[in-house]
Amino acid sequence: MADISLTPRAELYPEIEPYSAGMLKLDAVHTMYWEQSGNPKGAPVLFLHGGPGAGAAPAHRRFFDPGHYRIVIFDQRGAGRSTPLGELKDNTTRQLVNDIERLRQHLAIGRWLIFGGSWGSTLALAYGEAHPERCVGFILRGVFLCRRSEIEWFIYGLRAFFPEQWHAFAGLVPEAERGDLLAAYYKRLTDPDPAVHMTAARTWSTYEGACSTLLPSPETVAYFAGDGVALGLARIEAHYFSHDIFLPENALLGNVARIRHLPCTIVQGRYDAVCPIATADELHHAWPEAEYVVVPDAGHSAWEPGISAALVKATERFKARR
Repeated sequence: MADISLTPRAELYPEIEPYSAGMLKLDAVHTMYWEQSGNPKGAPVLFLHGGPGAGAAPAHRRFFDPGHYRIVIFDQRGAGRSTPLGELKDNTTRQLVNDIERLRQHLAIGRWLIFGGSWGSTLALAYGEAHPERCVGFILRGVFLCRRSEIEWFIYGLRAFFPEQWHAFAGLVPEAERGDLLAAYYKRLTDPDPAVHMTAARTWSTYEGACSTLLPSPETVAYFAGDGVALGLARIEAHYFSHDIFLPENALLGNVARIRHLPCTIVQGRYDAVCPIATADELHHAWPEAEYVVVPDAGHSAWEPGISAALVKATERFKARR
């Protein structure tokens, strides 16, 4: 385990534009947005966004040296620029894993580095354990194994650190329904009336955004409150949480042996309230060969200076492994 000091965000690479992008038809319901940037002949790296349902953003390209990496980013089913936004039909973890494989084949990539934070770390582990032969290694941030205890923490436990935000979150629901906030929200998020589901989506997403940084960040909250992010994030998170991510309890930790031979860097904020450090610690103990970087002055967000600097350093170290 290594602690690092706060490093300026100037460590991020400059903004770039994709050199190719497209929409990949997945089935009768879903079409997936994908893009490539950086070096077309470079080392392939796949960025997996959080949520589930949050979608990717242009700034996510900036963790990678565009001269070295072939940067592949996509929006998962129902998220971001993929269509239809917020769609829950045929939306499971196994289908997301299959989508990644389909994209890899579509782009004619043999093996790639897998980079994911929060839910992205969940999906990275699920994909890696299903297809270890296709992975060069992993960079995981804000580890989330999506177990029942972690879901309960998000729904109720965050009140211990963010009581004002939790009261706003719970306050949308009548007191009689607060014993099962997840079910209460899922009902509202799947209501066909936009006045109902968008109000629930903004409240859920704002709650998560407000709890994601060590210090208050109005910019983060505003991003999470945007209609597109809020609807995809809240509806799909509630869907996956309500179905225990469509995997057996603790399946991801239980199958780490399938990928332990591959290099991995785990980056974790010491004061991450959304995905508490205890989960990253469990993963590190199950995968002791992985490099474990604890950022002492950060919460959950990838955009906190210490987190973003640690992630860039990790992508730099992987450059030598090509």
